[in-house]
Amino acid sequence: MTVDLDQLTPAQIVEQLDRYIVGQHRAKRAVAIALRNRMRRRRLPSELRDEVSPKNIVMIGPTGVGKTEIARRLAKLCGAPFLKVEATKYTEVGYVGRDVESMIRDLTSVAVAMVKAEQQAGVQEEAERRVEDHLLELLLPGPGGGPEPAAAAPAADAAKPEAGNSTADKLREKLRAGDLDDRPVEVTVSAQQSPNVSILSGQGVEEMDLNFSNFSNLLGGKATKKKKASIKRARQMLLNEEIDRLVDMDRVSELAVERVQEMGIIFLDELDKIASREGRNGVDVSREGVQRDILPIVEGSKVNTRHGVVDTTHVLFIAAGAFHMSKPSDLIPELQGRFPIRVELQQLSREDFERILTQPENALIKQYTALLGTEGVELEFTPEAIVRISEVANEVNSSTENIGARRLHTILEHILEEVSFHAPDAKGQKITVTDQYVDERLAGIIEDRDLTRFIL
Repeated sequence: MTVDLDQLTPAQIVEQLDRYIVGQHRAKRAVAIALRNRMRRRRLPSELRDEVSPKNIVMIGPTGVGKTEIARRLAKLCGAPFLKVEATKYTEVGYVGRDVESMIRDLTSVAVAMVKAEQQAGVQEEAERRVEDHLLELLLPGPGGGPEPAAAAPAADAAKPEAGNSTADKLREKLRAGDLDDRPVEVTVSAQQSPNVSILSGQGVEEMDLNFSNFSNLLGGKATKKKKASIKRARQMLLNEEIDRLVDMDRVSELAVERVQEMGIIFLDELDKIASREGRNGVDVSREGVQRDILPIVEGSKVNTRHGVVDTTHVLFIAAGAFHMSKPSDLIPELQGRFPIRVELQQLSREDFERILTQPENALIKQYTALLGTEGVELEFTPEAIVRISEVANEVNSSTENIGARRLHTILEHILEEVSFHAPDAKGQKITVTDQYVDERLAGIIEDRDLTRFIL
């Protein structure tokens, strides 16, 4: 659900996040304030607006406590372009690997897809009308006694069947009712041809930043081909082309770049993996190089993309990391200064696991119940079973590696393995998961500590 940013107070943002994420109120408050500050900045006079930079956030906490989910739900809430990247995928300049500017190019591509989808929705009705008129022209006899030759796409001023023509009216009714879906027609559509280019470069294809779709224009227009298809298939092909024709891609690129600059959010995960620990050398030199390459992007720089130059000054960066082996102070001082807000997320307790299973709108119990419901199986968990699952998750996380809420997925999959496997043969049955059933399914694993490390 996308909500108008101007209508959301920080308290309402937290309330929306509470629908999907359990606990972590400090982190929710921090991102809510950051989001509200974007709206406040837009209300400032232009001379002051450019001086206000986003207050980037570092989330510190173990895996599976909600760091990524908070950032993802925040972006979805406000309809902002969002990109999740891992800091370990980037290398400093001069080494083989992805350069840090590619994250901005990827974010711009996400924004272009968002804006294009919005623009397509706006021209859908007009495109459908044009395609219907064009299909009628194909079906009605032409001056020579046969169907009119298909055009690449229906033009806006194409000759339309007369409104008073009874044959045209009857055909239109049948076309809309789907009675003619199986009738074959011949249409002319664009030939999708892309040059086969091999790149022998460590930087990858993103460095070329070329739009091959424009090559055909340089060679004298788009290539077309005739294709025979049913009315149903032809309608979809023509509709896709007509929608693309009605959408102004130059305007799409312009709006996408603006949206990235004003609302873009980049979630930079595993920041702790590029932190250089004091007294270490070797690979830490490369880690520090990645930090220094990320720094200009976070500070604000202009990045060339195929859709235009993007200024990253006001892009919001939300970084995250467990920081088990390092700490935020191990980052280079310049990068530390660009992440002024630091929030520590708490480890999940047994009570938190219990709430995660039942309360959020995407709660795990709801998911598994709905999945098995598609097979006609009614799945029910008793309150005692939910408590027992939460206790097991908390116990295993305490005795082995703590993977947070992801432990619940592992445990539930093991508990419901038999039920899921035999569900197609149990249509119409009701299966109740009790605490005794949970203990039976997990008894051997929990007792064997070594086995627990492998299975749960």
